[in-house]
Amino acid sequence: VEEQRARWERKHSRTAKDLLETEHKYLEQLDLVVTYFVTILKAKGTLKPAVLETIFGPLESIYSTSHVLSFHLERGNLEQGLENLCQNLDLYGHYAENLETANKTLKEQLRKNKSFQRFKKLQETRPQFQGRELEDLLPLPLQRLRQYKHYFRDLLENTSPDSAEHQKLAKAVKSVSEVSRWVQGIIEKRENSLQMLRVQKLLKGQKTQILTPGRWYIREGWLLVVPSKGEELKRRMFFLFSDILVAAKPCHPLHPLNSHKLACQAVYPLQQCTVDKVFGHTQSQGGLLSLSFPHKTLLLMSSDQQDINDWYWSLTAAVR
Repeated sequence: VEEQRARWERKHSRTAKDLLETEHKYLEQLDLVVTYFVTILKAKGTLKPAVLETIFGPLESIYSTSHVLSFHLERGNLEQGLENLCQNLDLYGHYAENLETANKTLKEQLRKNKSFQRFKKLQETRPQFQGRELEDLLPLPLQRLRQYKHYFRDLLENTSPDSAEHQKLAKAVKSVSEVSRWVQGIIEKRENSLQMLRVQKLLKGQKTQILTPGRWYIREGWLLVVPSKGEELKRRMFFLFSDILVAAKPCHPLHPLNSHKLACQAVYPLQQCTVDKVFGHTQSQGGLLSLSFPHKTLLLMSSDQQDINDWYWSLTAAVR
């Protein structure tokens, strides 16, 4: 028991030291943004207050929170530091929600506002920035949130379960995990929107409406369609979403506008679809899937065994 305790203490103090060192580094980087951008821009009035608020969001409050955590860690008051951080963790969620708009507004201002463009260039040439740009520093809070999760978990694992600190750490791990899930959800939604937008742009014309609220992109790839009446196999691109399967074929390579696009051929709703593996159960070459819809059966083939298996599982999950 004594050995175990000593081991815990060694690991605990190593992690706590690491947490403090990285917190100092994080603070330094946030300080660059707060001091050389937010504070000076407020004083100069180069950006309208609403624009400034949009670009930097709750960054100043995050900076203050980190300051308090750092102060407590330096004095060995981990519990107090954690308590204050947990009370302010929502700031990270709001920061993540605002980040996409922040990046758009920043790009817009750099295009339209010449004095802001000059100001930004000048600040970034300061030696403290070490060649970093504002765009490199803005995602830092979200990276730090991920690090908090690992540090607090490590500290929890190396703290005696019957201590008061253990309870505080358990609470901190729970809080950070909840906010991380919130942030992860925002990131996934954003990535999903970008995938849907990409597919929408790939398809010729606007007839097929890909961008629909609540729809999720799952996968895409080329498959061979086996026709019912002995015709030859047709190679088609399929896009699988949470509620539909879209089949498309390449536009004519010499088309003046759409040579790189795809023409949508069919949209299959997955509501009343059943998926079966016709062959591809054994280690044979490739496989064949049968998709049954109320008024049509679709036979899809691939010469790649792994590919057809992946499609089978993706389709089954989407239908379910």
